[in-house]
Amino acid sequence: MTARGIAASMTELIRSGGLSPGTTLPTVRALATALGVSPATVAQAWSQLRAHRMITTSGRRGTTVSGPPTVPHPTRFERVGHLGDRLSLDLAIAAPDPALLPPLGDALLAAAGSPQLNDYSRTPVTPLLEAAVREDWPFRAEAWTAVGGGYEGIELLCRALLVPGDRVAVEEPTTARLLDILDAFEAEKVPVACDDDGPLPDSLEAALRSRPVMFLYQSRAQAPCGWTISEDRADRLAARLATAPHVLLVEDDGIGALAQRPAASLAARLPDRSVLVRSYSKSYGPDLRIAVVGGASGMVEKIRILRTYGIGWTSRILQDALAHLLTDTATTELVAAAARRYTHRREALAQRLAERGVPTANRDGLGLWVPVADETSALVTLAARGVSVSPGSRFVVASPPRAHVRVATSKLVEDTDTLDEIADLLARAAMTADPLH
Repeated sequence: MTARGIAASMTELIRSGGLSPGTTLPTVRALATALGVSPATVAQAWSQLRAHRMITTSGRRGTTVSGPPTVPHPTRFERVGHLGDRLSLDLAIAAPDPALLPPLGDALLAAAGSPQLNDYSRTPVTPLLEAAVREDWPFRAEAWTAVGGGYEGIELLCRALLVPGDRVAVEEPTTARLLDILDAFEAEKVPVACDDDGPLPDSLEAALRSRPVMFLYQSRAQAPCGWTISEDRADRLAARLATAPHVLLVEDDGIGALAQRPAASLAARLPDRSVLVRSYSKSYGPDLRIAVVGGASGMVEKIRILRTYGIGWTSRILQDALAHLLTDTATTELVAAAARRYTHRREALAQRLAERGVPTANRDGLGLWVPVADETSALVTLAARGVSVSPGSRFVVASPPRAHVRVATSKLVEDTDTLDEIADLLARAAMTADPLH
């Protein structure tokens, strides 16, 4: 009997109700003896069942049935900001302001004239888009592909490169979506502590001792903390990574042209085992649904292969529309102006919070990482007054020494009285440890 056969038989029993949720299963060794197979065969079958969330192993409490095959839910992201229907001010999701996005009409019309349209040949990236993104890519990429947004790029890389139980070094804190993706692939997250200049070299060195297979990090306008890696910090991090040649680097650039400070790229220092995933959603429009992945050919090729099972390629109309926007002078000026407006909104709120005794350190990005006395109290206090923010616990692997909430600033009204009112409310929520006080 094979591991696949054991897993298939168990799946049938669980689906039919023969094994109901909560049923305790025999130990690996006991079942192996009963079936006349090796413990390794049963362990492999258990691994397949866990991957589909049909069974759960809880250490000494053993393995129990969870239920029929399911897909993992992005619980961190699904719960961010969802605090009720009565909320009138959403400061939870750092989405772009539609009023600051460039118009798409001319770009779509130009792209619709592509001679490649309606050709079933798979096009990982169109020549026009590759030429446009190559201009400011921080290193010479061996291969390119366009995907349906930055998080799809990260998800595909994790699917291609990880197996359950692999360790992944990741910034602490980082985005809720990245942590959800790692959970979905049953990766063990190894947190890397950060300061205002990014990941700390000594903390990364400590994480590398656990032999992670990947380091997943953001290079600029990091969400939620807003730091950008400096040249000196990048050199020191690369020196640590040079001692761990087995570690693959995945650099996430979720904000692109909206970043106000240039980043030093680790991928540029270790290009043979790195890819950069750059999203254009926040800067050029979420409905373009495009990020570009460029870097080591072996890593990018795995993404291309995975996509052949489904969508195959990203719409050439959308790819060439983005290429048009990236090379259009007027659009470039609009995006630069939008970046300045976002900076003004973030800094205006940060200044008011500092005046009220609530310091924040974000130097870039679309939000603020706000320290609070108690997360639950802050969330309840704000929700009672119709304001939604993101709980900081969704952005961390381990419990932090101090609680935070993430406040999106991208859609703030640039009105002095309104900003003062929001700052007053946030400061009150940040300082109280008594809900509704």
